[in-house]
Amino acid sequence: MNRTCSRNPVLLIHGIFRKSEVFNKMSNHLTQLGWSVYSLNLAPNWGNASLEELAQQMADYIDINFDPKQPLDIVGLSMGGLVTRYYLQRLGGINRVQRFIAISSPHSGTWTAYTLWGKGCIQMRPGSIFLEDLNRDASVLKKLNFTSLWTAWDFIIVPASSSQISAAKDVKLSVFAHAMMARDSSSLNAVAEALSEPLNMDK
Repeated sequence: MNRTCSRNPVLLIHGIFRKSEVFNKMSNHLTQLGWSVYSLNLAPNWGNASLEELAQQMADYIDINFDPKQPLDIVGLSMGGLVTRYYLQRLGGINRVQRFIAISSPHSGTWTAYTLWGKGCIQMRPGSIFLEDLNRDASVLKKLNFTSLWTAWDFIIVPASSSQISAAKDVKLSVFAHAMMARDSSSLNAVAEALSEPLNMDK
C-alpha cells in the first residue's frame, strides 16, 4: 500500500446564515500549524439560492485563485458540506480535491429545513430531489480522504445522525450545539488531524 503525506491549501466553506468569519478561530489554528487557509463568502447566504448556484460560486473561486494542477483540501461546515459535495460530485471537483472534511453536514437532510422556504432550504429537507441525487452515487467520495465530524448534541441537524455517511470516516465529537462545531477545541483538533492524514494512493 502506497501512502504519501502532503500539505495542500485548505479552503473553508461556510454554512447557511454564516460568512467566512465563522471560521476565524479555525483559520487561525490551522495557519499556526502551517497550512495556507482560504475562505469565501457565498451569497446569498440565507438559503434563498440553490445549492447548485453556491457550488458554482465555489468552483469559480477555485478556478480564479488556484492553479489547475494544485490539489486542494476542503472543509465544509453544515450546508457548506453539501455545497462542497455538489462541487465534488457534479462539477468535477473530485479530480483535484484530496481531503474533504464535512462538519455537521445534513447528508440525509434535516427536519429544521422545513422552517424556511428558500431553494437551498428545500434542498436540505430529508428525501429532497437534490439529496436523493447526490446520495445515489455518494460512494464516489471514497476516492478521497473523506471525514465526517458530527455531534449527537447538534439540535440544528435533526436527526444528528444525518451527518453520518457511509463514504466517510465517521468522527463523533462531544461538542454541545451546532454553532460550536466550528470553534470548539476538539473540532479544531479533529480537523487538523484529518488534514494531516496521509493519502492512500490506492484509492
